[in-house]
Amino acid sequence: MKYPELAEDAREILRTLSSAEKPVGARDGRWFMVRIMPYRTLDNRIDGVVITFADITVARTLEAKLRITQAGLEKHIAQQDLKLEQTSGERKTGTPKQVIK
Repeated sequence: MKYPELAEDAREILRTLSSAEKPVGARDGRWFMVRIMPYRTLDNRIDGVVITFADITVARTLEAKLRITQAGLEKHIAQQDLKLEQTSGERKTGTPKQVIK
């Protein structure tokens, strides 16, 4: 796990009695959502921290693919807008409209 500040974060949770979560990469390429929260006993004393690891590798992979797809679609839309502008200019003046890049 690539999380050298885990112990420091756990101490901060004990100090503030708050909770925290963050995505952390593993050395083998997987990703985990790490959640740290205070551990409360039945008599409501703080007696350490609870750390959970949820595998979010699939979600991260899909998110990256979606970003790539979105960028491609945005590029395609920009190209189509440019074509429409050029076509519109040709119809009005009878000559191709010059586009400044």
